[in-house]
Amino acid sequence: MNDFATVTQFAPQVRPLSDAGGAAIIGIDLRSSISEKVGEMLRSVWRDYLVLVIRDQNIEEQHQERFCKIFGNLAGLRSKVYRTAGNAKSHALWVANAEDSSRPTAVQQGEMMFHIDQCYTERPSKASTLYAVTIPEEGGNTRFSNLIKAYEGLSDDWKMRIEGLRALNYFDYQANATTRPETIDPNGPQFLHPIVRTHPETGQKSLFVNRQMTMFIEGLGADESDEILNYLFEMIEDPTNVYEHVWKVGDLVLWDNRCTAHARTYYNPKESRLLRRMTVLDENPVK
Repeated sequence: MNDFATVTQFAPQVRPLSDAGGAAIIGIDLRSSISEKVGEMLRSVWRDYLVLVIRDQNIEEQHQERFCKIFGNLAGLRSKVYRTAGNAKSHALWVANAEDSSRPTAVQQGEMMFHIDQCYTERPSKASTLYAVTIPEEGGNTRFSNLIKAYEGLSDDWKMRIEGLRALNYFDYQANATTRPETIDPNGPQFLHPIVRTHPETGQKSLFVNRQMTMFIEGLGADESDEILNYLFEMIEDPTNVYEHVWKVGDLVLWDNRCTAHARTYYNPKESRLLRRMTVLDENPVK
């Protein structure tokens, strides 16, 4: 791991958050411009810890965009999946528990299973960010699973068993926005990806499946496919592989979508929960 706390007295400090990953960045104001030196520090810490947490921010959409661009080009909104009213040039999607016709909104309530953003597409995002505007009194936490750690925890026999396999990832936002579907609509968004993915920057291997959206393994019978996937899901969801983020208003969290899965804990849907989401395009194919 890299320790950047002593680079200069003005450098942001890094505080690890769990054995499963996650690092808090202390001493940075995202309303101010970020130097290339600090940007490289953030990218390096992100590669090491997979999830960056920056608390006590008071930022607008343009500040979040500028931060995201440290990690790559911004992704547009997927109009076929989410409501996209509002500013057509905006890169922000509002994750909420109530409809808002004035801006692009993904309405989601309560608990959400572990998933990988856009894994049902050919080119899932490299990174995702959420900025907390309104948070319920209790619950609605985001749990991040370290998929590198989950893979490394497999026995050599299991690693050999899944090497080279591909699985179908599928998502039907209208019918099953937060849970695993029982059936697959052949016209719904779906894509085959390797079960084991190699990180394009670090070369580390990770699992690339998740309980909500990974439906079956290509070329295997249903029983064997279910056996393998259920075992991998259990590894991913093992608490020793998970960092759980308890949100506060003003938190900005960025995670590596290539090697983490995330889930949401239950919260009272009568309480407001509003976060601004932006994603970063991946310049590399899934391999």
